[in-house]
Amino acid sequence: MVWIAIFYMFLPSLITRLLGLGVFRKGKVKNQVAFTFDDGPHPQYTPKLLDLLEQYQAKASFFVLGSQAEKYPELIRRMHREGHQIGIHNYSHTSNWMMLPGTIRREHLERSANIIESIIGTRPSYYRPPWGLINLFDFFRYKQYRITLWSIMGGDWSRRVSRTRLKSTLLSRITDGSVVLLHDSGETAGAHPEAPYIMLQALEEVLSQLQTKNMEFVRLDEMA
Repeated sequence: MVWIAIFYMFLPSLITRLLGLGVFRKGKVKNQVAFTFDDGPHPQYTPKLLDLLEQYQAKASFFVLGSQAEKYPELIRRMHREGHQIGIHNYSHTSNWMMLPGTIRREHLERSANIIESIIGTRPSYYRPPWGLINLFDFFRYKQYRITLWSIMGGDWSRRVSRTRLKSTLLSRITDGSVVLLHDSGETAGAHPEAPYIMLQALEEVLSQLQTKNMEFVRLDEMA
């Protein structure tokens, strides 16, 4: 049983985190950075985030929960209308370590893809598993989706991460091709409900400073 767990769960995640095999986690183009947002859309924070992105003419990638897309289709339509990329983050925030491959495909990937396609007429092709946890079959069964992780994790879900600390982390670590993981919802397990409010404050300062350095804020499919 232990060996099954190692091969199904731990080994694939270790390979992707350390070696980046089978996943996309950093671009190669100079002066580009991709901001990505997980767990939304959220009725309070996502509109504020979209307003901020529009202010800085920034494009971003949203890995949405199918259940949230189902509840707030108008936010999905707005993301699409304003030129942002929409990817899948499962139907609910459930770890792939805890599910069989068939369940992931039917109840999370295909279900979420169908919901998003019904809203915007375009089927998503990028996928980020919750917590970035990969199982053995994710590499082989879901070839129609590009599995995407990140190169910088802001830690913005935690109540211990202040605006100043988040800003400092991002500005000190963002380089050419960075893929930044942030969250526009604080409703998932382990997250602080008001964390996106802090994230938005920090992000505005980060976008302002990066803009003076001629950084381009792009979608993942413009970078990869």
